[in-house]
Amino acid sequence: MRELIKKLTEISSPSGNEDDIRNFIKKEIKNHCDSIETDAMGNLIARINGKKNGKTVLFDAHMDEIGVMVNHIDQNGFLRFTAIGGFFPFHALVHRIRFQNGVIGVIGEEKRDSSTKVSPLDKLYIDIGAKSKKEAEKMVGIGDMGTYAAETIVTKDRIIAKSLDDRIGCYIMIKAMKTIKNPKNTVYFVFASQEEVGVRGARPAAYRIDPDCAVALDVTGTGDTPESNKMEVKLDGGAAIKVKDSGMITNRKIRDELVDVAKKHKIKYQFEILEHGTTDAFGIQITAGGIPTGAISIPSRYIHSPSEMVSVSDVEACTDLVVAFANEYDV
Repeated sequence: MRELIKKLTEISSPSGNEDDIRNFIKKEIKNHCDSIETDAMGNLIARINGKKNGKTVLFDAHMDEIGVMVNHIDQNGFLRFTAIGGFFPFHALVHRIRFQNGVIGVIGEEKRDSSTKVSPLDKLYIDIGAKSKKEAEKMVGIGDMGTYAAETIVTKDRIIAKSLDDRIGCYIMIKAMKTIKNPKNTVYFVFASQEEVGVRGARPAAYRIDPDCAVALDVTGTGDTPESNKMEVKLDGGAAIKVKDSGMITNRKIRDELVDVAKKHKIKYQFEILEHGTTDAFGIQITAGGIPTGAISIPSRYIHSPSEMVSVSDVEACTDLVVAFANEYDV
């Protein structure tokens, strides 16, 4: 577990620049599926063939991550930037950014108007150690993208890393692909692009496949930290079966089937109602005339930060649920 998660999370692949993570995943799964391809949106789509009378089941996890894009270099070599996805200033200050060519910088800020207020993005800059614009331009260029640079830590009970949103979903699908053998159903695994900038990749992939049902895998927030928003989801509570979020209400039959499978296999689970945020399930559900769609969420603390945290036991529960559902879905 440790080495695969470390490799998945430490790769820098922000939305629209998924080449590095896609190439890594492709090598990891190529011997565990019957077909594999990359579509026009950059989605990696793998298929495991089932029996002739089986259903078609689609699992989705997005492989992109939040990041930054350089939009200005000043005369002193400091970089100004715009956000790629939900890159929040209150998580960012003095953290390191790794650009895809390997250059690393530190996020700094202009003088604050108030020590109690968070500086907005237009008051932040990235210091790559350059002494002038000319020197900086030899290191990075306008339009270059970067992501948080952070070490991944895996302990007995916890995983702490940048980009667990949603590389942990990718990990679960990879593990499931390595486990599933001769399934009843034909199973597609979509490692989707550009989720963080508007659920863009999953929609055309789902339209093309047009499955009998779909299940998206992504992280969700928790209500188990001091003075957190009231929410039933917690670390170590098991796989979070989504009921609704701000983008969708899950298909009741798919939700009930996930619960039935979890009970049958004694897989620990909990229910998720997410007030803010959505996942690829939202885009898939309203594609191709409508697809019965559910979601399995991985409880996570500190989402969209350099130190997202999930539970090892929850990840294992989610993996077990994916494998069991893939084999047994028959609604």
